Amino acid sequence: MFSDEIIKLATKVLQMARDKGLHLATAESCTGGLIMAALTEIPGSSDVVDRGFITYTNRAKMEVLGVSPETLRIGGAVTKETAIAMAEGALEHSSANIAVSVTGIAGPGGGSAEKPVGLVYMACARRDGETIHEKHLFGDIGRDKVRETTVVAALGLFLGAMS
Repeated sequence: MFSDEIIKLATKVLQMARDKGLHLATAESCTGGLIMAALTEIPGSSDVVDRGFITYTNRAKMEVLGVSPETLRIGGAVTKETAIAMAEGALEHSSANIAVSVTGIAGPGGGSAEKPVGLVYMACARRDGETIHEKHLFGDIGRDKVRETTVVAALGLFLGAMS
């Protein structure tokens, strides 16, 4: 189901979380749960995986994660601010110590000059630290590839935040 690269990264994320006594959550939009699926593909992941939120619509982002209507009204769902609010909302609504969020435009449609297909914002929030964020421009490489590349980047964000 997942590439060897994703399985290796997910395994590293889980082991690092175990070693540090952390529990993980995800808040996903454009990946539709693929990050959590990659983590739970690994046997024994239940000792560090807390939960995943799939919040594809703006309404879900508001209702489930507490993203403010104002944040979504000002910039829309695909912004740094929304990614940060999603990650922080995942922490607030879970028992996790660390949460990663992703929001983007996987395509093939839905892009614009300001927000092209392949644009993904992600954030990582920790209970004991600052929320960090990243902007990725993966390009119009096809929906599957945008989503797969986003999973790889999000797992890397988990690793970087735990290091």
